[in-house]
Amino acid sequence: MDASPPPDGPQPRAPVLRGLFVRHAPGDDAILRLARLRFAEAGMAAELYADTPEQLERELEFLPPYPALPLAHLSRHINLLREDGQGQVQAFVRQFRGRLLGVVVHDQAGMADRIPEVVTAARNATAGRAADGPLVFLEYASGMEPERFTELARQLASAEGASVCIDIGHVGIHESRRRLAASHPGLDLAALGRDAGDAPGLVADVQAAARSAREVVTEMIESVGAVGKPVHFHLHDGHPLIPGLADHFSFLTRLPVPFTWQGRSSLEPMYGLCGLRQVLAAIVRHCAAGGSSATLEVHQSEGRLPLGNAAGLFGHWQDLTDAERMNYWLSVLADNHLIATTMLDAIQAGPAGQEAVPYEGGDSR
Repeated sequence: MDASPPPDGPQPRAPVLRGLFVRHAPGDDAILRLARLRFAEAGMAAELYADTPEQLERELEFLPPYPALPLAHLSRHINLLREDGQGQVQAFVRQFRGRLLGVVVHDQAGMADRIPEVVTAARNATAGRAADGPLVFLEYASGMEPERFTELARQLASAEGASVCIDIGHVGIHESRRRLAASHPGLDLAALGRDAGDAPGLVADVQAAARSAREVVTEMIESVGAVGKPVHFHLHDGHPLIPGLADHFSFLTRLPVPFTWQGRSSLEPMYGLCGLRQVLAAIVRHCAAGGSSATLEVHQSEGRLPLGNAAGLFGHWQDLTDAERMNYWLSVLADNHLIATTMLDAIQAGPAGQEAVPYEGGDSR
């Protein structure tokens, strides 16, 4: 699929690209002051996690000034089909009018078979929403078939103030594992990642399944974008061979393996830089009419980085381990943000600009 924007005429508007503004490491408020500093340096808008309005009120105070409103990702335990869940969402929508672009709520198992009820629930949760009230984005999270999620997005068109959030990591892991299971019944993905076994003989199929995420996601973007409503995106990478939480990784992360494939003892992730560019180009092309936003939802990145110009924030700390862990994670987030915003600039510049966007070598074509 060619997801490049047309070269002639006005160019579609690129989404504002946000990063997670969260306590990645434990500690007092110096952790959030460090995040404030690094977000300001990167010129990065924010998405926060919030279980209660009170928590969100407090953490919003730490955000650096930025012209784009933040978003809030609400508790994963909120079920929009329940009356109490609708009430929780409605409380955020009313309290944060004019201060949030939107709130993100996870979908739940079984919603695929109850789409009319989901639409009614979304209307209830946004009842009385002011014109400048936060939008409610229902996130792909429970493994719904992509076609059903697209149908949900179409039917939510009638619910003012409600739309969807496409999480490309969740979609990619679900689809790539589904394809692997269909082509190799009984395949133990965890074992395949732990030791060589038959992996070299299967790795071509594994990588083809991993890359299938790109096609599925870009098709979803085109279909959901045609609805003409604002769409939010969670952007992160991963690989179906990773046991446990297989996504929420940086787009620069490869999967180490105990064998050699195409000259490397590591595998390209589902998207990598090439796949990220394809996804961003599809968002720009297909979601401009209704508007779009995106957050780099990268969690899994561990390391330590000296605090540098932020050392003064931690003068009262004796052990800087968690501060340096937070600083490292923020550096990974900022690197991904810089790469993605550079790609967006090139995509909007037209074909010549797109050719200048870097991509990973190996099997990323």
